Amino acid sequence: MKALRIHGMRDVRVDTVDDPKIHESRDAIIRVTSTAICGSDLHIYNGSLPQPTPQTLGHEFMGIVEEVGKGVTNLKRGDRVVVPFPVACGHCLFCNHDLPGHCENSNPDHYGPEGGLMTEKGGALFGYTDLYGGYDGGQAEYVRVPYANNGPRIVPDNLTDEQALFLTDIFPTGYSGIDWAGVKGGEIVAIFGAGPVGIMAAKSAWLRGVSRVIIVDTQQYRLDMAKKSANAEGILWESHKQVVDEIRSKSYGADVCVDAVGF
Repeated sequence: MKALRIHGMRDVRVDTVDDPKIHESRDAIIRVTSTAICGSDLHIYNGSLPQPTPQTLGHEFMGIVEEVGKGVTNLKRGDRVVVPFPVACGHCLFCNHDLPGHCENSNPDHYGPEGGLMTEKGGALFGYTDLYGGYDGGQAEYVRVPYANNGPRIVPDNLTDEQALFLTDIFPTGYSGIDWAGVKGGEIVAIFGAGPVGIMAAKSAWLRGVSRVIIVDTQQYRLDMAKKSANAEGILWESHKQVVDEIRSKSYGADVCVDAVGF
């Protein structure tokens, strides 16, 4: 199959590689119909997260189930699914508390509480270096999905790939920022970072009934997109003081701030 693989800092190639195979009873093989590039992939591309050997990138993908292991009970060949970006077992302490990014079992070689630069990370992520499990990602024709009883969600036939694909990462990540902040309605929200996650946070803020959304970025074209797609008031970052002063001049200040810069 064809796969987009990282070979080193700023070295990404389309390679021909072996098709993935079932390794564990709870694996599924997905034929990828749509995938996306995440801003987080740039951290690998730029060398901020090193990857010593070639690896298929991509943690935003969906597709058709081609094969399932004997332990997979909720999927069958032909099902159309969207796959969340964490690799999570579904039965450890953290998974049972709806915290799949902290899964205790999916990243055994680099799991731990300290969160150092090169060790003790959280649960595994698709296509996100050996530090996060070493699983090949979905920027490929096929992908192996471990713990397939837990991750993939069947997509209704009335939704297109474009309508469902952002459920892999971008929308739930932006939504989580608003949800974790306990937004109830009526607040003024300031979002730092007008990339896709920031824009999804802005959309989520409106869903929660906020009164205003202010979004901050260093690039005007990103602020223009945030205004067009999420009705957000933009502030172009020049300095810390200037941004704080502008937020306060637009209102009495922000009730909620969301960091959507990402690194």
